[in-house]
Amino acid sequence: MRPVVAAAGCALVLVASACGSASNTAATGTATNHTKPKVGVILPDTTTSARWEDSDKPLLTSQLSFAGIEPDIQNAQGDEKRFSSLADKMIAEKVNVLMIAPLSSDGGVAVEKKAKAAGIPVIDYDRISLGGSAEYYVSFDNIAVGQLQADGLRTCLGSRASGASVIEIEGASTDNNATQFHDGHEQVLKPLYDSGSMHLLASKSIDNWSPDLAASTFTGLLDANGGHVDAVLSANDGMAASIEAVLKQRNLTNVPVTGQDATLGGLQAVLRGTQCMTVYKPIDIEAEAASRLAIALATGRQGDADDLATGNTKDPKANRDVKSVLLGPQSISRADVQGLVAKGVVRTSDLCKGDMAGFCTSAGIPVQ
Repeated sequence: MRPVVAAAGCALVLVASACGSASNTAATGTATNHTKPKVGVILPDTTTSARWEDSDKPLLTSQLSFAGIEPDIQNAQGDEKRFSSLADKMIAEKVNVLMIAPLSSDGGVAVEKKAKAAGIPVIDYDRISLGGSAEYYVSFDNIAVGQLQADGLRTCLGSRASGASVIEIEGASTDNNATQFHDGHEQVLKPLYDSGSMHLLASKSIDNWSPDLAASTFTGLLDANGGHVDAVLSANDGMAASIEAVLKQRNLTNVPVTGQDATLGGLQAVLRGTQCMTVYKPIDIEAEAASRLAIALATGRQGDADDLATGNTKDPKANRDVKSVLLGPQSISRADVQGLVAKGVVRTSDLCKGDMAGFCTSAGIPVQ
């Protein structure tokens, strides 16, 4: 299932071109009707990644509010029942648009069925509900994310890649994003495993992307291989941190570990050298694109929403194409962190505080 990808820059241009008209229409509607259109948003959790509360929530809140839309942004806290009840409440309140990052496809499908019956359009945000009925999908090229992680692992191993033994710690099997990340890993690494150039010790999915479960699973796999591993492909920064803690406890050094999301902790680990790379996904662009879709739909401008959706994602379970905005990820190694600081993705005051000051300086990041 390979989506049609819109480059990040293109998405920015499309989003920006719609920004003025969306804001003006929303503002006009507010002045005339004295009521604001309402968009309900359900984010998945607060534990698997810091991004949902630290980045997505404030970005979506700002974008929607600026356009005269009332945002109702809630978090499912990793609980399917809570996810469902939050959606029921928003549907009962007749939100104009529902935006969801489903915990699982089954949970998303159930919510989308109810929303469709109520005449409420749905945007799948970051994660698609396979078999669902969402009108739009906003995310990243997830197969490319997996390819970047696999390529990063090989780069970090360098001359040690030949014959290296690898443990793969994948995301939740219920998350289609995790499935696509794994597909990307396979495209790069499976030929090497098959040829014997590298050795796959084990590949395990981690329920709910739990860092604690990732640590215990990795520990068991490590013990099963006599306490030896050359590299660890971890699907995100949260699980990478727990794996790095196990490696430190075992006094295992120079073992490359991958990650994803370019979280503050992940970037600090990359600077320290305990994590070899992460993947940056421009969440600000993703949130802006999703917000503009929601604004267009909430103000009755479906044609504008269709213009923003520059590609399609095949949903084989529902046998349909979902109108999509898909953005490009970026591999981040130690040398790339300075660029994220320059872009304002992370603040020097946060990244370089305490014992991180020396690591920042050595990476060319000015410490204030």
